[in-house]
Amino acid sequence: MTKVLVLYYSRSGNTRKLAQQVARGIEAQGVEAVLRTVPELPAYPDGQTPASTAKDPFVTRQDLLDCHGLALGSPVRFGNMAAPLKQFIDSTSGEWLSGALIDKPAAVFGAGSMLHGGQETTLLTMTVPLLHHGMMLLGVPHSECALHTTEGGGSPYGASSVADANQPLIADEKQIAKTLGQRLARFAQTVHHHLG
Repeated sequence: MTKVLVLYYSRSGNTRKLAQQVARGIEAQGVEAVLRTVPELPAYPDGQTPASTAKDPFVTRQDLLDCHGLALGSPVRFGNMAAPLKQFIDSTSGEWLSGALIDKPAAVFGAGSMLHGGQETTLLTMTVPLLHHGMMLLGVPHSECALHTTEGGGSPYGASSVADANQPLIADEKQIAKTLGQRLARFAQTVHHHLG
């Protein structure tokens, strides 16, 4: 069966909400969505160790090897991905050297609390290591009507949300995330069945 890894980091839960919507879109195409996260870093510069809020298993190297596609998600951190996710991505040089992710489709998603807080630059910077891995990047096409009506997140670069920790995703954000998941699943199926 075709599997798509939905790998994310979420501190407040907003990125996880998007991950779940991306996974719903993947599963709507008859593809298995494998939700995984990364652990918190041991400590912040002030010495405090954050409590883990992970509700999904931590990603393994085998998850990367077994997936036929990858959705990568992060909260916005000064226009870039969060450090715990970046640390994991930075540790994948073995997979890069072996070419484990070459020609697999990939997509990105992210969450922030401000409308102009850096969602699009976060999405774009998350694509850079995926390009180094030789992955095929997918976005959200303008045929998705929610891109034209959203008053929150969502862009051609990927799914996103604009909310604080206590707010639910708005309907357009959910739709854009599902569309991204569906598109990723379709390409993963095609690549898996035709390229093996």
